[in-house]
Amino acid sequence: MNENEEIEESEELENSEEIEDAEDDSLPFAKAEVVRLMKENLDDDKMIRERVKVEMNKFLGDVLKNVCKQLNDYPYTTIEYEMLKESIYPYTNIKRINQEKKRILLHLEAIKSDCDALSMDVKKTLKLKDTEEEENFSLFDDDEEVLEE
Repeated sequence: MNENEEIEESEELENSEEIEDAEDDSLPFAKAEVVRLMKENLDDDKMIRERVKVEMNKFLGDVLKNVCKQLNDYPYTTIEYEMLKESIYPYTNIKRINQEKKRILLHLEAIKSDCDALSMDVKKTLKLKDTEEEENFSLFDDDEEVLEE
């Protein structure tokens, strides 16, 4: 590679970085910081596509907006730490919330099974038409006798 080609490549690289910086204005956070944090928490062999970097940035901005909406629901002019803790609870305790959801669903499934078993027992043991006498039985027989008297 000669010197002119190297200069052209570096100019193209600078131009593409300028374009990326211009796009960064629409993002809520500095893209480099979000990417740095992602790389810190991902395995070393992972590569992050550009779209993932942008969408993660937008997602984090949306989370911030949602938390701020909840904070705005408080009637106070000063935001206290307890308010913040309450507002970020769904994001910081998602694992525990999902475990509780599974526990509740299992409990509801057990209740449903109990109800099904009871229903089968009732149908089996409390049939109205078990014998011939019951087949001729009518709810209105007693009423007709009362009317005849």
